Amino acid sequence: MEETILSRLTTLGHRQRMAVLRLLVRRHPDGVPAGEIGEALGIKPSTLSVYLSALKTAGLTESERQGTSLLYRARIGALHEVMDYLLMDCCRGRPDMCSTTNTTLPTNRKLNALFICSANSARSIFAEAILRREAGQRFNVYSAGTNPGPGLNAVAVAMLKDKGYDTSDLQSQGLDAFQGTDAPVMDFVFTVCDQAANEECPAWQGQPISAHWGVPDPVKAEGTDAEKRLAFQNAYCALRNRILTFSALPFDTLDRASLQNRVDELS
Repeated sequence: MEETILSRLTTLGHRQRMAVLRLLVRRHPDGVPAGEIGEALGIKPSTLSVYLSALKTAGLTESERQGTSLLYRARIGALHEVMDYLLMDCCRGRPDMCSTTNTTLPTNRKLNALFICSANSARSIFAEAILRREAGQRFNVYSAGTNPGPGLNAVAVAMLKDKGYDTSDLQSQGLDAFQGTDAPVMDFVFTVCDQAANEECPAWQGQPISAHWGVPDPVKAEGTDAEKRLAFQNAYCALRNRILTFSALPFDTLDRASLQNRVDELS
């Protein structure tokens, strides 16, 4: 096992191989085609093929054929093995020495949750509005975009209003609004679009629990007006179903590892 772990650490000692793995971890449990990985990271296909082969040989990733595409996934269990080895060997089994993460969430305040998509105009706005209405007494809820547009999508806002949501506080904004010493420390960070998950987001204070809840972009839907509205309705329903399950979790009795597993399952 030691040789396997050392091989994995050597593989991860390369900046771009690490970047590929980080993208796959952000997209977990989704499988991602090589073309999408290469486009997101700016790596040409021949070079990416070498990186993917090295990661797979080290046991850090796996692949699965789906139709004509080969999808790549991070092997989270392999990463756990690396971390367990470092904890047991370097820290002598002393998590109090090596761990920088609390095992439970704070119970003396509202929890902070941030939803991220690319434009922050529809999907993340849906998620913010839903969680705020369903569990606003327990959560401070925010949303942001990696590349925010000029404003909210009119169809998304109209749909929320039709469903009785208060949209007066919703706005499109960038991630920089949640950086800096005055920014709220997040307990949960969710990406709700593949593009945002593919991008390298800044490190968050407090090491929040994170997950990728990818939903197709309704703004890009084509067809009749009815078909386009259906795409917005489908995105809304997919997010609402996940958020209702999420908001019902017993946050005060689950440790961080258990909560992470639960939010991953909702993907």
